[in-house]
Amino acid sequence: MTYPESEEVKNLIEHSDRVLIVQADNPDGDSLASALALEQIVHELGKEPILYCGIDMPGYLKYMPGWDRVEKNFEGNFDLSIIVDTSSISLFDSLAKSKLKNALAKKPCIVLDHHDVENNIPFATVFCNKPAVATGEVIYEISKDLDWNLNHEAMSRIASSIMSDSLGLVSEGTRPRSIHIIGELVEQGVSLSELENERRELMRKSPELIRYKGELLQRIEYFSDDRIAVIVIQWAEIEKYSHSYNPSMLVIDDMRLSEGTDIAIAFKLYKDGRITAKIRCNYGIAIAGDLAKHFNGGGHPYASGFRIEASEKQLFEDVKKECIEKATRLLDIIKDNA
Repeated sequence: MTYPESEEVKNLIEHSDRVLIVQADNPDGDSLASALALEQIVHELGKEPILYCGIDMPGYLKYMPGWDRVEKNFEGNFDLSIIVDTSSISLFDSLAKSKLKNALAKKPCIVLDHHDVENNIPFATVFCNKPAVATGEVIYEISKDLDWNLNHEAMSRIASSIMSDSLGLVSEGTRPRSIHIIGELVEQGVSLSELENERRELMRKSPELIRYKGELLQRIEYFSDDRIAVIVIQWAEIEKYSHSYNPSMLVIDDMRLSEGTDIAIAFKLYKDGRITAKIRCNYGIAIAGDLAKHFNGGGHPYASGFRIEASEKQLFEDVKKECIEKATRLLDIIKDNA
């Protein structure tokens, strides 16, 4: 058996009728695909799956069939929850505004994750966080352990999960096993070309979004001899464009393509004073996780993020300055050790 936790997962699901599958407030391709795969698996096991996320699904994820089954305001009954793709309770701001937080704490809870962070979800019954390129990979291994039947849709979504977080099997976190799993899925009928076509079709953007992207590109700031690229997105823009596309995702990859740039940071400033930062690094500059941890965030060495609550009353310019200074120190360490 690959994971010792697999039997505990099996027992909890067997003794449950309604299973709530939960994503954090920052859904991405891995979390949504993992949730959709689990939905299929739980249904095949004769249980009733319910998909939940406290925010609306971002437009760029709506290429995955089933995204519209994710409920935003669930307050019904369930016997078991499964949290996917995070081990941090801080990523569930929406729970504080609903009755669901107390319900989650009173029922068994499974956490399935792959991030290199400690579990701080206090009500987790089973914590299964394993070295993997994506949570979908963890779900696949558990399914193999338990001889669960994976229908075509479940296999397709596991493949979507792995391809998303591995950037098409080219990220540094991609392991031989990640590639083997994709091979096994393809052998069983999953078409990577069909999955990619789904994604590309939804990547088409309106002329308004293209013009807005141009505005963002012109606002990029460079620091530390151009090694750090920064964009700041205000609340009015978040409110206007987020329903169709995450503004930071429009430009963050372009920011990394600037000559001499090692790290891109996209700040978003919310109406309530909350600050979030998305961090992306180029190959060989594995500091995103360390930078995020400095602000009590987390993620991968090359892709990470953090948030600062309004209650902390930190001025944004102070946060921005501290972030750039910390990133510069981390980059200097890499330079000195080269």
